[in-house]
Parts: sequence; structure tokens; C-alpha cells
Amino acid sequence: MARADRKAAAEESAKTGVMTHRQIMLVLVGLMSGMFLSALDQSVVGSAMRTIADDLQGLELQAWATTAYLITSTVTTPLYGKLGDIFGRRRLFIFAIAVFVIGSVTAAFSNSMYELAAWRAFQGIGAGGLFTLSLTILADIVPPRERARYQGMFMAVFGTSSVLGPLIGGLFADIDTFLFVEGWRWIFLINLPIGIAAMLMVVSFLHVPHTPRKSKIDWLGSAAIIVAVVPLLLVAESGRDWGWNSSLAITMYVTGAIGIISFLFIERKMGDDAILPLKLFKSRTFSMSTGIGVIVGVGMFGGMMTLPLILQIVKGASPTEAGLLMIPMTIGMMTASMGSGIITGRTGKYKIFMVLGTAMMTLSYVYFAQMKYDWEIWQISIGMVVMGLGLGQLMQTLTIAAQNAVDARDIGVATSSSTFFRQMGGTGGVAVFLSILFATLADKGSWIGEQIKSVLMAKPELLTLPENSILKNTQPGGIADMVATDSSFLQSISPEISKPILIAFTEAGVTVFSAAAAVIFVGFVLTWFVKEVPLRQMSGVAAKAEEEAKLASMH
Repeated sequence: MARADRKAAAEESAKTGVMTHRQIMLVLVGLMSGMFLSALDQSVVGSAMRTIADDLQGLELQAWATTAYLITSTVTTPLYGKLGDIFGRRRLFIFAIAVFVIGSVTAAFSNSMYELAAWRAFQGIGAGGLFTLSLTILADIVPPRERARYQGMFMAVFGTSSVLGPLIGGLFADIDTFLFVEGWRWIFLINLPIGIAAMLMVVSFLHVPHTPRKSKIDWLGSAAIIVAVVPLLLVAESGRDWGWNSSLAITMYVTGAIGIISFLFIERKMGDDAILPLKLFKSRTFSMSTGIGVIVGVGMFGGMMTLPLILQIVKGASPTEAGLLMIPMTIGMMTASMGSGIITGRTGKYKIFMVLGTAMMTLSYVYFAQMKYDWEIWQISIGMVVMGLGLGQLMQTLTIAAQNAVDARDIGVATSSSTFFRQMGGTGGVAVFLSILFATLADKGSWIGEQIKSVLMAKPELLTLPENSILKNTQPGGIADMVATDSSFLQSISPEISKPILIAFTEAGVTVFSAAAAVIFVGFVLTWFVKEVPLRQMSGVAAKAEEEAKLASMH
């Protein structure tokens, strides 16, 4: 009898789009599994990449395995949003999971860094849809006021994966073999059972009506966005090595600019059929929330990349330990995400969380800008908690604001656009702030050299110790460059010699935190100008049906 009831409920939801709480929770398990796959893969590979590169004898090519995944996942994000609006989210989500899992398995059995980079690029094609489609499908089945509460769970999954990623990556990287397979290959193979489980849940329980829309596929816009985005992502990832003013970097800037201008012309001509319909930006709320998302992406990823480096270089933590030390931020993010979701569900108010979120992030960076090299871990953790509380209020609120500001039939493209711009902001933020970090450290090279000379004059015997032999063939001022390439020597040299280097690195980090505070403060100012559109009381599917009925009656 229970099975018959479940079947009847599934058939009813397929017709009306109205789902019971139990059905929603079962679908959420599948969606969150997909999001977990995407979020985990961003952090799990990083901590094991050195081991992977050594095993595949391609250390100089390791960046391409990361860059290839970043490019394809970013470029495909807006495509999934538009294609989901046209063909239906369910089949696209299943496709994204399948591509991601196949890419994971093939990446696991790569025999060279070139193979790994190619399969990571293929894997990224699936990853581009996992995050954005999860949020869009949630918008289809849950009204905005209730959606805030459910999205809190999504952010909890995102936060958990950011902590588990380095731990899992470090664990498998340290294992020689497991079940007759090299340890690092399991970093990709663990995606297989999770992906299959997510797919089964979605296939079994996600049944929402979809009316195919007659729409042209924007092939020219797709090509233009690739021309616009790929060069900018390449220069963001490799600009420090190439030189920001090098001929190659300038070529990338020009190519990207041509792609952006072409994309805008094409999208204007395509109108409603565009990958990114420009009409969305007529909504002040959508434009402002998307712009704030870019600013938050720049400040969040740029500043947050510096914290693990300080934990590893200044505090001597391993990548795995650094992941564990970031738990206070995750706790703050999960707490704020769940709390703001519940309050939004009860009150229908969300703008306050944009204001408070950017204010708390600014406060956390101002706090970190006071950092000294001898700060204890608990002092750093205080700032992490405040930053997490700010992020937790922002991430879901910006998405809900963007979704709620557009017509229900454009929820998919609105979600993917919001995600896409935030990713681009984050990528740019990482490039800019890491450049600031190491450029500031390089500027301190002569100061470092003077301090080390003073130490050696007072204690000349330090230079004869084996652990300090690295100094014999190195100009003291050039040590800053060594930190940027391989900082492992800091853990072995004498504390008296490492101290000025650690002080300089901390001060370089403080420069980054100050810049990040200024960026996020701009976002804080902009939040006051966001127009708070009342949250819809019906799900995306129900709102879409109502809109289509109105259009039909007008004709």
C-alpha cells in the first residue's frame, strides 16, 4: 500500500510540480550529493597534486590539471542554465552527473599529466552543471521563502566538503596502494559510488513537469563566451609566471576583450534566446545582487587563499592540518547559513543578511589586517568564525535574490549567471591577491636579507649547521623568491633565520587582508541600494505555470 501511495504521489508531482516534504527531502539528498561531488573535487585534488605530479612525472605540468577543470566547469555553467530552461533540468542534471563520474574514473587511470589534464577538462564539463542545476532544481520545487531554509543545508554541504577535501586528498596521497590501486587514484574513484547514489535518487524521486520551450540554441553566444572567458582564466592562472605585462598576457587580455564585446553584441541580437539574456539586467535587484556576488567572489576567494598559506608557511601546518584548522570558518558559515535561512523563511526578509554578511566579512578582514607572525591559532580562529558568519549569510541570500528578481521561466539562466559571475570574480580575486602577496614579499627581500645578515653576524656558527646550508649558495634577498616556489625549507632551517622570513610573509598577508577589506566594503555599501523584492509564495514550477497561463489568456 505504501508503495502504491508513493507511486501516486510521484505521478501527482509530475503533473502539478507540487511535492510533499518527504519527496523534497529525497530529491535534496540527490541534489546535495551532486553538489558535494562538485565542491569536494575543487579541494580534494589540490592537497594531493604534488604526489600525483611526482607519480606521473609531470611536476611542471601540474597547473594544467587544475586549469583545464576550471576552464570547462566555468565556461559550461551559463550553458547549463539556458539549456535547462529549454530542455528540462532533470535530464541535464543526470547528464552532468554521468559526465562527471565518467571523467572521474578515466582521470583515475591516467598514465601521464597530459591524459590527466584532458580527463579533468572532460570532468569539468559535468561539474559546471552540478552546482548551478542543484540550486535551480531546488528553485523549481520550493518557494523562495522556504527555499532559504533548504539552501542552508546546501551551504552546510559546501562547507563540509571544503574541510573534508584536503583531509581526504592528503589521506589517499599518503597511501601507496589500496585494493591494488595506487592511493592517489582513489581521489577520483570515490566519486563513482557518490555519483551513482545521486543519480539513483534524482531518477527515482525528481518528477517535475516541463513544457519544452521553442527556442534557438545560441551557438554563436556559446562560442563568444569561450573566446571571452578562456583567455582570461588562463592569464588569471598563469599570469604570475608569464608576467602580467608580457606579450602573451597582453594577447590574452585583447582576445578576452574581443570575446566580451562580441558576446554582448550577439546576446543583444538573440534577445530571449540568448545564453545570458541582457533583459535580466533591467531588474535592479538582479543586477545589484549579481554585482555584489562578483565583489564577494573577489574578496572571498582572494583573501581566503591567503589564510591556508599563512597556516602552512608561518604556522608550519601540513595541507591536511591546514584544512582542519579552517573548521572554525566552516562552523561559522554553516551556523549563519542555517540561521539566516530559517529567519528568511519566517519573515520573508533577506536584504538584512546581505548588509550583515558583507559587514561581518569586512570586519573579519580588518581584524586579520592586525595579524602578527606570532599570533596563536586561537587568535586566527576568531577571525575565521566572523568570516564564516558573514559568508553563511551571503552565499544563499545572493542566489535567492537573483532567482526571485526574474520571471519564473528565467530562473535557470538567472541562477547560472549569478554562479558564473561569482566564479569569475573568485578566479580574478585569487590571481590578483596572490600577486599582491608575493609581490609584497619580494619587495621585502632586501629587508629579509639585512635581518639574516644581522643574525649571522651575531651567530656565525649558524651558517655551518647542515640545515642552514641552503643559505650558502643563495643571496639573502632572493629567499623571498624561494618561498614563492617551495617553502618547505622553512621547516628545517634554524628558527633565528626563519623568523624574519615569517614576519615578512605575515606582513605581506596583512597587505592582502587590507585590500580584501576594501573590496568587501564596496560590496557592503552597494547592499544598501538593493531593492528588496517580496519573495514569491510559490515554487518555480507553479509560478512558471501561472505565467504561461496568463500569456495564453492574452493571446
